[in-house]
Amino acid sequence: MYRVIYEETDFIVLSKYAGFLSIKARGSLSNEISVFDDLKKRYNKIYIVHRLDKDTSGIMLFAKNKSSHKILCGLFESKSIDKRYLALVFGDIKSDSFKVEKSIKEFGSGRMGVSSDGKNAVTEFSVVKRFDKYTLIEAKPITGKRHQIRVHLYWYGNPIVGDKLYGDISKQKEYKRMMLHSSYLSFSYGGNTYKFRDEDEFLKEIYKTINL
Repeated sequence: MYRVIYEETDFIVLSKYAGFLSIKARGSLSNEISVFDDLKKRYNKIYIVHRLDKDTSGIMLFAKNKSSHKILCGLFESKSIDKRYLALVFGDIKSDSFKVEKSIKEFGSGRMGVSSDGKNAVTEFSVVKRFDKYTLIEAKPITGKRHQIRVHLYWYGNPIVGDKLYGDISKQKEYKRMMLHSSYLSFSYGGNTYKFRDEDEFLKEIYKTINL
């Protein structure tokens, strides 16, 4: 379900595997155990700071007490945390870097979309590596809206590989998972600066995927 990257008195940093919930869900997913559920069994008291979609893998941050939870959530709200993702997308993106500033709203059935009457959303992108038919990019969300990176890339014309909600569904079904990974997290806490990078296993998955 996950691998612990770093742990100290006030917080835990882990890498969630794709296919697992960050926190308990409702409806058809209500019977699935989440990362939060498992951590709560191990630590009794645990506090979630931010979430990842079920099909997104990578770095997550959990607080171990109310005090650290308040501080860490405050860092996210004030945009004092540097959080970045790696995504494998369809197509060749010509620009080495670009920014998408498009408002997002919910359209039902779990889908979000770009809309002029939605909530402000901004994501910065940069190309990491180009492959035949695919591009590996780094995404830095400036705001934190639901499905933001996924929706912005779909709108841009380069949906994330394996994303069953955005893109050509018949084509997306050929891929085992959505190729989006929370790869980097950096923040200051208690007078120290912490930097965490987790990408090696995801990069291995990418090379397996592009050889389909």
